[in-house]
Amino acid sequence: MSVVLKAVLILASMGAIFGLILAIASKVFAVKTDPRLEQLTQALPGANCGGCGFSGCTAYAQAVLDGKAKVGLCAAGGANTSQQMARIMGVEAVESRRMVAMVRCRHKDVQKKGVYQGIHDCLAATKVAGSGPNACEYGCLGFGNCVAACKFDAMHLVDGTARVDADKCTGCMSCAAACPKGLILKVPYEADIIVACANRDRGAETRKVCDIGCIGCRICEKNCPQDAIHVVDNIAVIDHNKCNSCGICADKCPRNLISDSNLRQEFDQAPAKQR
Repeated sequence: MSVVLKAVLILASMGAIFGLILAIASKVFAVKTDPRLEQLTQALPGANCGGCGFSGCTAYAQAVLDGKAKVGLCAAGGANTSQQMARIMGVEAVESRRMVAMVRCRHKDVQKKGVYQGIHDCLAATKVAGSGPNACEYGCLGFGNCVAACKFDAMHLVDGTARVDADKCTGCMSCAAACPKGLILKVPYEADIIVACANRDRGAETRKVCDIGCIGCRICEKNCPQDAIHVVDNIAVIDHNKCNSCGICADKCPRNLISDSNLRQEFDQAPAKQR
């Protein structure tokens, strides 16, 4: 037998032995995967938006399987996903209130401190001229970081200010994470009465920079029969759990700031070219 043939036989034998060892090891040390993990992952929309509080759909599915998260946290999947996951886990699906994003600014002609010629990025714009180029330091900068962050085509710039298409919004709040001003909040989809302002300055200062901003006059608070609206830090804040959409606060607001269906009507009425 030649030296070459011996070497080939030795290598082949070693390969067979190592292969056998690996095969045995794979069986002994195999990590059993719960088949429900794949089912849960498939039930999720695959958007990986992070709205559930986890890094992605697979991470959320694993957390549900491990008992570290409850079913029904997927805003993008909605009730249908919640029901599918509940069936897989053998639990009862909990009815969840649909929530959507709302931008706390509705000014159309934003007053500027000067002409901004920097990078068209909201975060970059906050680094110049104090808190940005706008006269109102709390207002929407209008460069569309939130629009770029939205995976569902639910955010658009209208007259230089971000608006939400509530019918497309899943409430994942990726837009809120992208807004350096912290202007975007989560509100019930069916909310009719909205205060879209974040200006915490006193009334006299607010009047100088915005013709519709909340001045904290408390007229809405005094006239609400449901005790659903209160001025906090010079801004009117609505408790949507108490509000019955009577509209009295909107009628009484001297600034015409409080609006009915700011989420849907304003977007629907905007010219198509602006969407």
